[in-house]
Amino acid sequence: MKTALTIAGSDSSGGAGIQADLKAMTMNGVFAMSAITALTAQNTTGVSGIFEVSPEFLAQQIDAVFTDIRPCAVKIGIVSSAPLIETIAARLRFYKAEHIVVDPVMAATSGSDLIASDAVRTLRRELFPLAEVITPNRHEAEVLSGLHISGRADMSAAARAIAADCGCAVLLKGGHSDTDADDLLTFPDGAEIWFPGKRIANPNTHGTGCTLSSAIAANLAKGFALEEAIARAKAYLTDALNAQLDLGRGSGPLDHTLGGVGVENWMHGVPDAVHK
Repeated sequence: MKTALTIAGSDSSGGAGIQADLKAMTMNGVFAMSAITALTAQNTTGVSGIFEVSPEFLAQQIDAVFTDIRPCAVKIGIVSSAPLIETIAARLRFYKAEHIVVDPVMAATSGSDLIASDAVRTLRRELFPLAEVITPNRHEAEVLSGLHISGRADMSAAARAIAADCGCAVLLKGGHSDTDADDLLTFPDGAEIWFPGKRIANPNTHGTGCTLSSAIAANLAKGFALEEAIARAKAYLTDALNAQLDLGRGSGPLDHTLGGVGVENWMHGVPDAVHK
């Protein structure tokens, strides 16, 4: 059986993070494993607290997986600090990990930053060059490219800039766009593939980014080429959204206030970060 590893934070409500990743990987036919970067107290309406693991313990988790059940693919989700990013990159290089998918969770839907600028620089320097593909949404792509995105031409310009700079394929997700939900895959050489999307009237979108990137990793683990892996992952996510699951009271925790948890608390796991 093919295997996949997710390196991400835990979501206590089960809709995003490690929990969403494990579900998506399992439903896409691979054996799913995890290395947790942080514990969070969160639900569909907000984040009330976060406790980040140490770099040493994160390395132990990754070592435990690779030395026993080697993953065929690796998905990386939110990693809020530079030391953790450096640890992940070092261990993946050591084990010569393959089929790495990075979901660069750095900006909320509102555009609020979720990780420090030094962590963003470390992400670009350490993890992106190892990735087969990264999966930014519009807001994250604006942070990475320094360009404003409002339509397909802007998506193309931003994705080309990121791919050329970071040396990996970029799947720029169109779900946050103003007009449609088309996604754009761009390679470092500038080649582009558009994936048509249809906006689904479902407010329960908590964890959709985690689900998509995990499904992509699972399909890469099964041996599908990147384009096919993305197409299959999009079909899986579309089916999930069409199911119209009525869970929770919100559409995701990453609003402009971070559910009352300030950016510094999000990044550093301050114990008294309390939901207001």
